[in-house]
Amino acid sequence: MLHLHDIESGYGAGQVLFGVSLSVPAGRVVSLMGRNGMGKTTTIRTIMGQLPLTAGRISRFGNDQPDQLPFQIARLGLGLVPEGRQIFSNLDVTENLKTFYRPPRDGGGSHWHYERVLDLFPRLAERRDHAGNHLSGGEQQMLAIGRALMTNPKLLILDEATEGLAPIIRTQIWDCLATLKAEGQSILIIDKNVKAIARLADHHYILDKGRVVWNGDSKTLLATKGLTERYLGV
Repeated sequence: MLHLHDIESGYGAGQVLFGVSLSVPAGRVVSLMGRNGMGKTTTIRTIMGQLPLTAGRISRFGNDQPDQLPFQIARLGLGLVPEGRQIFSNLDVTENLKTFYRPPRDGGGSHWHYERVLDLFPRLAERRDHAGNHLSGGEQQMLAIGRALMTNPKLLILDEATEGLAPIIRTQIWDCLATLKAEGQSILIIDKNVKAIARLADHHYILDKGRVVWNGDSKTLLATKGLTERYLGV
């Protein structure tokens, strides 16, 4: 689905990523973890074409074209739930969702549409006529996830999936993502909740100062003494 091969990227003359490699296989959930400022969001922005790739190679569903614009990359089948949600505050829930609808690309797999998103998030159904800026943070996150699903993505990418949310809302978001995984949705996720992400994800990558310093499965992540304390600050 997605393969990063020794990529380098950054902001202007400031290099942030140094030879980052990772893979997201079809139907799997992969996490990207690390302390703040270690390059996680920079990695996502580079994948989405929002930052230039200065070295290395990114393969998205077998497409290796290096000069595609963000909207062209999104059309390949990447659905992004960005850090900070970035919903349209002056549009209501229905408008935010329907504006992003895109039919499935290959005629198979899950078909996400307005009614199905509301079934996944009943709270959005209750708030369907409310403007984005009248929603709580948890409701906005539900809307951001629903909006990404409306594009019928092959790969769903979440940058800080539950940051700043109340515990009960976090639980609802994790339950939603578990449902998506059970349906075969490929997911790349960033989050700081190690225990929750270990239950969800199949494989993990840890970034430190723009480099992958560890990768492995959940059992090894939780069993490796000192790993989370050293690189995740927990």
